[in-house]
Amino acid sequence: MKKYETRLAIILLIVSICVLSLSILFLILGDELAIMFDVIGIRIAALFISFAAFCSTSAFSYLIYRHNKTISRVNDDINKRAESFRELQFVSSNYSIIEFKDRMLMYPESDRYINKYIKQHNIDYHLFASDINYYDVIANPENYDFITLKIPFEVVEGKVVANIKINKLRFERDGVNYYFASNDDSKESIAFILYDEYAKQKNMIVNLVVAKHSDFYNYNQINNFSKLKIYIKITSLLGVEVKGVSELYFTIPEDTNPGINIYLINAFYFRLSDMPVIGKLHFPEK
Repeated sequence: MKKYETRLAIILLIVSICVLSLSILFLILGDELAIMFDVIGIRIAALFISFAAFCSTSAFSYLIYRHNKTISRVNDDINKRAESFRELQFVSSNYSIIEFKDRMLMYPESDRYINKYIKQHNIDYHLFASDINYYDVIANPENYDFITLKIPFEVVEGKVVANIKINKLRFERDGVNYYFASNDDSKESIAFILYDEYAKQKNMIVNLVVAKHSDFYNYNQINNFSKLKIYIKITSLLGVEVKGVSELYFTIPEDTNPGINIYLINAFYFRLSDMPVIGKLHFPEK
């Protein structure tokens, strides 16, 4: 486009120079042309003047076009900068950052949720161990264990949390890592957010799927995990998304009821992996 405009400007410049040169020449040789061509000379001069007027008008119109186009580009740039600034202002005052606190619980998932989601081929609310295929989980759920992870949290900065999604988890125990990830097309699983009226706090609930032969979680003993790393995306009530990594460190876990482990959180760390952005809230059908 720029090459085309440059060529057009060069052509108009050359034509204008030619017209100007011929006009000056005809002005100097006006008497001789009148004697040589008489009335025809006047017609030729009139025709040339019309053509010259057309060229000058075209050149002027082109200059106006270039000017308007430049002004339009400047205005578009100003509008984009203003929109970016407004978006930045909105994002900077409407994000949410949460802190996990108190204690984490691990216990068998309710059969009601397994029937409601897994057996209905809905994997939006589950994270799968890295060594299993979620198609087989849907086809043969009896070959797998379903574990619920419940962690209290509070908003330490920003607005109310509307949605939490998890990309993957990593547990550490005795130098061994256990990985869980979403198998959804979005590569994110949705966590439940429940408010505990008794404790007056919100809880994030995540469901995990492991093979029955896995040594990840034994219902009959205390599972001594030392660290949990969560790749998380937090969406505020106004739709601002924050992506980051949460790391939880535990003391020696407790076992109060069969199959239930309680982990006291003695350290918590969160870091941003991306700057806050305006996203779209999406709530799948339940």
